[in-house]
Amino acid sequence: VQLQASGGGLVQPGGSLRLSCAASGFTLDYHAIAWYRQAPGKEREWVSCRSSSDGSTYYADSVKGRFTISRDNAKTIMYLQMTELKPEDTALYYCAAAGGNWIGCVGSDDYDYWGQGTLVTVSS
Repeated sequence: VQLQASGGGLVQPGGSLRLSCAASGFTLDYHAIAWYRQAPGKEREWVSCRSSSDGSTYYADSVKGRFTISRDNAKTIMYLQMTELKPEDTALYYCAAAGGNWIGCVGSDDYDYWGQGTLVTVSS
């Protein structure tokens, strides 16, 4: 049972990337899902989440309007579509999933599964 993140890489400012996170051994049905990131020398920060109760999505102010969290119809892969990337988006991005009927976002301590992280570097 694990999450496997992928899709990171080097992109120029203003570019786009789509991160993927595949669940194995379980499905993302009835799971709250989220993306976090950790920039070099900084604390891990929450980026976005999708509620398991009604599918509502939430975003940190720093990424609102640029990033989109989603889940595939088979409920085995979660995505983070990132557009208009900025150098300050450079970080190791982690996916997470929490089983249960959660309303809104959950705290980082409540996630059952974490991906290994995928590195996004935004630089010219």
